[in-house]
Amino acid sequence: MSDCCCPNTFAKTKQICPECGSTCKSVGMPTLYHQVRFPENQSLITDSYYFCPAKTCSVGYFSTAGNTISKQHLRSYQAIQNDALCYCFDIDANQYLSALKAHRAEPIKDFVMQRTKAGECACEIRNPSGQCCLANFKRLENE
Repeated sequence: MSDCCCPNTFAKTKQICPECGSTCKSVGMPTLYHQVRFPENQSLITDSYYFCPAKTCSVGYFSTAGNTISKQHLRSYQAIQNDALCYCFDIDANQYLSALKAHRAEPIKDFVMQRTKAGECACEIRNPSGQCCLANFKRLENE
């Protein structure tokens, strides 16, 4: 599950969210252009941006220059609020946790892994973090 569909076009760095103090990973500009809704996406300033994963934080992205974009301006806002696990294939954490408890999770994870290996995911643009979700499945399994 360490294989990822997202190209590593830049070095991932981390910053602290200015609002909630969460550790946030960098995202590429393609992620922002696809995630930020119109008309806000028309005025994005090219910079180093970071995604805040904290569900309760209102900041979606922030930049090193002090620009912030609210989660409410993101296409995936509702999915974030619903604890999305896999943005490409519309799987949320509760669905996967229920499947784990019922011993029916393996086919779900296998489906996502197969589609990822086939290049049929779009994590860089569908996931607001710009990252592949495969590690999130493992994290939930270990909780």
